[in-house]
Amino acid sequence: MEIYKFIGDRIRRLRLEHMGYVVSQEALAKALGTTPNTISRWETAVYKPSVEDLDQISRFFGIPVTTFFPKMEAPSRLNALMSATGDLDDEDIDEVTRYAQFRKVRKSLTGSKPSRRKKER
Repeated sequence: MEIYKFIGDRIRRLRLEHMGYVVSQEALAKALGTTPNTISRWETAVYKPSVEDLDQISRFFGIPVTTFFPKMEAPSRLNALMSATGDLDDEDIDEVTRYAQFRKVRKSLTGSKPSRRKKER
């Protein structure tokens, strides 16, 4: 599939299925500072959105920009994490990172300890 058709399909699908709601071409255009006609032409691959356009769209929908590139898509768990942390500032990202590291260490430590549960007889 030609990449711009893939991108157009993704934009349309995001617009029509965003969190259970439909985002009109007009609403998306207004949020991005463009026209509904441009949104329509992106969706039909008549126009080719720039990387900056795709970045704006991904921020609007709270998704990683890699969503628009099939060979670059991250696994769904990573996409969920990227989406959940997309609007956080650097301090918040650092806190999330520290928490993830804490969980990883805790899991490795509890996984290596013998169980304290009494054996059933």
